[in-house]
This record gives sequence, C-alpha cells and structure tokens, in this order.
Amino acid sequence: MEFRRINGLPPYVFGVIDGLKIEARRAGQDVVDMGFGNPDLPSPDIAVDKLAQAVRNPRNHRYSSSRGIPKLRIAIAELYRRKFGVELDPDTEVCTSIGAKEGFSHLMWVLLGPGDAALVPSPSYPIHIWGPILAGADVRHVRLGGEHDFFENLMEAWENSWPRPRVIVLSFPHNPTTATVDLAWMQRMVDFAREHNVVLVHDFAYADLGFDGYEPPSILQVPGAKDVAVELYSMTKSFSMAGWRVGFLLGNAEVVGALAKIKSYLDYGTFQPIQIAATVTMNEAPDYPLEANAVYQARRDALVDGLDRIGWHIEKPKGTMFVWAPIPEPYVEMGSLEFASMLVREARVAASPGVGFGPGGEGHVRFALIENEKRINQAIRGLRRALPKLEV
Repeated sequence: MEFRRINGLPPYVFGVIDGLKIEARRAGQDVVDMGFGNPDLPSPDIAVDKLAQAVRNPRNHRYSSSRGIPKLRIAIAELYRRKFGVELDPDTEVCTSIGAKEGFSHLMWVLLGPGDAALVPSPSYPIHIWGPILAGADVRHVRLGGEHDFFENLMEAWENSWPRPRVIVLSFPHNPTTATVDLAWMQRMVDFAREHNVVLVHDFAYADLGFDGYEPPSILQVPGAKDVAVELYSMTKSFSMAGWRVGFLLGNAEVVGALAKIKSYLDYGTFQPIQIAATVTMNEAPDYPLEANAVYQARRDALVDGLDRIGWHIEKPKGTMFVWAPIPEPYVEMGSLEFASMLVREARVAASPGVGFGPGGEGHVRFALIENEKRINQAIRGLRRALPKLEV
C-alpha cells in the first residue's frame, strides 16, 4: 500500500539507540539514559492537585476550546508581561496548542505549501526540518554552530534561494547545539524580516533554561517584532509538564489567528482539567522554572566537569537541558551513530547521535540532562572505561 507524506521520512536513527538500550536492560545491565530529552523532574504539586480537583468536575469532561480557555490565555499573557515586559492581547495574540510540537507542525500548514521554502538551522530539532517538508515546502538548511556565523549564513541562504523563503525558523537557546543569542541579535532578525516580508517562527522551548546569569530573550521583546514574528512557548521544560502537552503560539495576530482557524477544524484542545491546572500553575507557582533551572545547571556542571576529567573537553552551554559534544578526535571516524551505539554497549550510557538532527549534526552526540548527579557520575565512570584513547 502506498502512503502520502510519510514515505519521504528517513529511518528514525534514535530508535537504533533506544533498541540497544532496551536490549541491554533486558540483559540485566544498567544503562544511564541521557538520550531522549524527556524531563524527569516532577511537575509542580499545585499542578497535580489542581488537575485532580478539576478532573472530578463532570463539567470539565466535555469538549474544550481548541484556542484555549480564556483564563489560560490570560495567564500566559501575564507571564510574558511579568517575565519579558511584553504585552499580549489574550484574545488575538495568543493561541494554546497541544504542546509546542503540535503548534509548530500545524503552523507550517498555514504558512507553507508546495512551491514555498523555509530557512531552517542545521543541525536542528527534527520537527523544525520535517514540519515544513510535511507541509509540502522545501527546506534550505543553514549551518549553525562552531565557528559558523549563523546570521551571515542566513543572509547568504536568503540571497541564494528562489523562490524567496516565506518562513525563517529560529530556536534559541538551541536544541541540539545549545547555541544562544542576545536581544541585539534578535533585533537584526526582526529588522531583516520587516524589510523582506518574511515570517519569523521562534520556538522558545528553553525560555527558562539559561545558566551562569544568561537570560534567554524572547523575540517579542524586540520593538516591532509582532509585525513579523510569532513565538512558541511551552510548559514542558519550564514547569516540567512534558506529558501534559501545554504550549502556546504568541505574537503576530494574523498568524496566531490562522493557526487558531485551522485548529478549529482539527481538535478541541487539550483536556480542560489540564488547561485549568496549567492556568493555576502559571499564576501561583511562577518561581518553579527557577528551581528547575538550578537543577539543570548543576547537572550540566556535573557532566561537563566529569567529561573534562576523563579528557573529553567541552565548553559549558549557557542554556537548554543538553550538552552538545563533538566526538573526540580518536573516535571521530566512527560517525555519530556508530559512536553512540558503542557508548551503549561499552559504557552503558545512552546519548543521541548527531546525525539524527539533520546533515549538520554529524560528528557530535547530544547528552540530555535527565539523570541526577549521582547517575551522571556513574556515566562518567562508564565513559572512562569505554574511551581509553582519551588523553587526560
């Protein structure tokens, strides 16, 4: 049988590592899993308590609103006013999504179609690449990371693209490379987009995960940004509510309205008790993201300092819940998939192969900071045994 859209999807390389991990655990081996970026921190108590209360009310068992209940949209608008100094109209500039991934995917449906093009960082979180492709558009990969000047690369890709791209996908702090930018950089992007009539889509998944005093900027802080930009905010990492699936599209009213319109045909929104619990959590536990951030920074330090001790030297990232690690020189010829597979077999450590993040990801592995510091130290001991060619 022939299928549409999925035939072009590549094999899911992360599944190879997951299979090796499952095989090892079935054999009774303990694998420190730093592959899938699935937050392990518990959701705030207030979220759980409010969900339990709201779910007992039968009125909340009915269909909800695909755009999000009004109090939830007001809560995220208040969060943005409080944290970023950004004013949002909850009726026209806010739309709730079933997690940022769903919001991004369906947003591509209304912004792109066959014959259109999008500029996307390379490497990139997979849906940033495949969302535009599933909408029928072409993706132009723009190199990000290392010595590459991403802004200059974007300008070059723009000039060399025909037709001109309708969308530029951004995401800072960046997954997987952990790259960060400042507000002045965002200003340059907004100025460019306003001049060339292009839509900026900023996936702000790690809005609250900035380390060593770095505070990730919202693109909506830039004057005039709402003329050309929208931003995706999620409660997944900031509030450790990954499975709850609560995200938002914010910014340009026309674009937000377009997503709301297509979603009205596709879904009835997240289960209403979850929306109620999310509302209360943002209003009454506003400092929870600071607690989560402190945990991730401590884990970052444990991992990077531990890798440094065994001869694998990596600059500490300033944001995200990941460490993007170049494969050490003695092992670089293995390639990221073979190297990551070896780490599971020999070190009992699972990491994501860089090739899974697109053509720019080869030569790296990504560690997710989803294990506690004791387990991270266990991983370091395993890596020391498995990587004897490292020079301390």
